[in-house]
This record gives sequence, structure tokens and C-alpha cells, in this order.
Amino acid sequence: MNAAEKGERYARIFRKVGVFLGKGEISRALEVLNDGKKIAERAGDSKMAQRFAAEIAAVTKPPKSPE
Repeated sequence: MNAAEKGERYARIFRKVGVFLGKGEISRALEVLNDGKKIAERAGDSKMAQRFAAEIAAVTKPPKSPE
């Protein structure tokens, strides 16, 4: 898989996550993020795996309460 194909694949994954988050389907978004992380790890793409991990952390972080 060349760099352009990888980029397209990751972009599709992140768009899918955005759709699920927009619909409030957090668990499905997390499922897609975890799948993306596994794909990146299998491809040996540690930088993208870290990005997926950061997104997973951001999605699972509880929202700030207004002060």
C-alpha cells in the first residue's frame, strides 16, 4: 500500500468517526478508532497509531463542567 492509499484509508476512518460522534454514537466511534489503531499498528505506522490513541483518549475524556 503506497502513501496515498494509506492517507485515503485513514481519512475515511476519521470521517466515519466524525459521523458517529456527530450522531452521538460514542461507542461506535470508539470502535472505529480502535480498528484504525489496529490497522496502523499492523502497517507499522506508529505515528498514526499514536494519533488514533490520542483521539481515543480525547473521546473517552469526561467533558469539563462549566464553572
